[in-house]
Amino acid sequence: MEQFLQQLLNGLFLGSIYALIALGYTMVYGVLRFINFAHGDVFMLGAFSGLYLNKWLGPALAPFHWSLSLTVILVLSMALCAALGILIEFLAYRPLRNRPRLNVLITAIGVSLLIEYTGQLVFGATQQPFPALIPADNIALTGNLAVTNTQMIVFVTVVVLLVALRYIVMSTRMGLAMRALSLNPTASALMGVNNSVVISFTFGLGSALAAAGGILYASLYPSVEPFMGIIPGLKAFIAAVLGGIGNIPGAALGGLIIGVTETLVGGYSSAIGLPTGYKDGVAFVILILILLFKPSGLLGKTEREKV
Repeated sequence: MEQFLQQLLNGLFLGSIYALIALGYTMVYGVLRFINFAHGDVFMLGAFSGLYLNKWLGPALAPFHWSLSLTVILVLSMALCAALGILIEFLAYRPLRNRPRLNVLITAIGVSLLIEYTGQLVFGATQQPFPALIPADNIALTGNLAVTNTQMIVFVTVVVLLVALRYIVMSTRMGLAMRALSLNPTASALMGVNNSVVISFTFGLGSALAAAGGILYASLYPSVEPFMGIIPGLKAFIAAVLGGIGNIPGAALGGLIIGVTETLVGGYSSAIGLPTGYKDGVAFVILILILLFKPSGLLGKTEREKV
């Protein structure tokens, strides 16, 4: 039982990061009805932003408590990636807004490849160690359960960001505009909503969350490289589909489920007769099952489209 609870805790910490990334997918889909496959690469750029900001600002922030350093680097990385997300939307997606969705999908894949290989050119192809922004101290729990200080800070940070997102979407005028645009773009424009501004804000907000996810993920697994966003990005996309694409609470739930399931399979792989590496395939098995038996996702609703 203690081993199960330990694996469950580890899965919750990992799943919370998947949830953070999945929110970017689900918000963009809710507003524009397409999947931004470059989102995982913004996650990678967020991790590299944290790496280089720490190199540049680390000496100036060294006299202060580590929490201030973490906050400054996290906020600046989120701001940089938010600006990048807005730029990507403006240059790559806005000209295709009234074109067939297949055009936008192909463009998203192209933007993803452009970011990855540009990152390889700029940052180098080899892995780089990520700095310890959070002190790695162990926290003993009941029995033999233990978590690290890094895991707890990551989980608390994710919860704070999710609460902040919930407040923005449900209690602000911009959040109201986002919800109106997701329901009926034409009606929202007739009511005075600037759809382009709302779409840009949605891309910026999702990219900021991806940047935070990149830094937190690199804090748990301290190495970064230009292709690090591919697998976490795909798993986060599956989490969004599992919870119900376009549904914000569903994306958070799907991320937690994917993280816990993956960790449990990895922890009990020898007991069930699977190689340890097969844990990365769990998310894709879940995707196949959810598409077969409940395509709308756990919290999603079936929508009818006129033809």
